[in-house]
Amino acid sequence: MTKVLRVSLPVLIFLVAWEAASRMGVVNSALFPPPTRALSALVEMGRSGELWRDMKASYGRLLLGMVCGVVIGTPIGLMTGRIHAVADVLVPLIQIFRPLPPVAIVPLVIVWFGIGESAKVFSIAFAVFFPIWLNTHLGAQQISAKFLWSASTLTHSRWRIFRSVIFPASLPLITAGLRGAIAVAFVMVFVSELAGASEGIGYEIAATHLAYRIDKMIAALAVLGASGALADALFAASITRIFPWLRFSHSK
Repeated sequence: MTKVLRVSLPVLIFLVAWEAASRMGVVNSALFPPPTRALSALVEMGRSGELWRDMKASYGRLLLGMVCGVVIGTPIGLMTGRIHAVADVLVPLIQIFRPLPPVAIVPLVIVWFGIGESAKVFSIAFAVFFPIWLNTHLGAQQISAKFLWSASTLTHSRWRIFRSVIFPASLPLITAGLRGAIAVAFVMVFVSELAGASEGIGYEIAATHLAYRIDKMIAALAVLGASGALADALFAASITRIFPWLRFSHSK
C-alpha cells in the first residue's frame, strides 16, 4: 500500500495542480483543458466503443511487432555475443542500421509494404530489434570464461551450453533490453498509425488533432502513456517471478 501511495502521489499532485491552473485561467483552458474534461472525453470514447476498438488495434500491432523483434533479436544477440564468425558478418551490418531513427524509415516502409498492417508491424519490430539485440549481445559477451570452461567439462553440446549457461547468464541484460523495447514499441505504434490507419490510438490522436478536440487528444495520450507504464510494471513484476534470481541482479 505504501508503494502504491509513493507512486501515485506525485501523479495526483500534478493532476490537481493542472486542474487548478486550467480552472483559474493560469493557462489557456482551450489549449490545456483540465484533466476532468479529458476524463469526460475518455468516458465518452468508452461509451461510443471507439476507445476499445482503438486499443484492440494498437495493442494487437504492438504485441505482434514486439514478438517479431524479440524472436529475431534475442538469438542473433546470443550468437553475435559468443560466436566470432557470426559477429564478424552481422555486427557491422547491424551497426550501420542501428543509428537510423526508426521513425525515419516509416515512409520507406510504406513504399515497400503499403499502408496495411504489415508496414505497421514491421516498423515496430524494426525499432524493437535493436535494444533487444544490443543488450543480448552485451550480456552474452560479458560471461566469464570460467563458467564456459566449467560447462564444457560437463557437456560437449554447444546447444546445452547456450541453453543452460549463456542464456541464463545473459538474462539480466536481456530483461533490461526488453524494458527499453517496450517503451520503443509504444512510441512506434503511435508513429506507425499516423499514416494509412483507420483505427488505433495513434490514429485517434491524429484525427482529434484535425478536429481540434484537445480533450480527446489528451485522453488518448493518457491511455497510451498509462498503458506503457502498466506494461513495464507488469513485465518487471512477472519476470522476477519466472526467474526469481533476477531480483538480485537488477532493481525493478
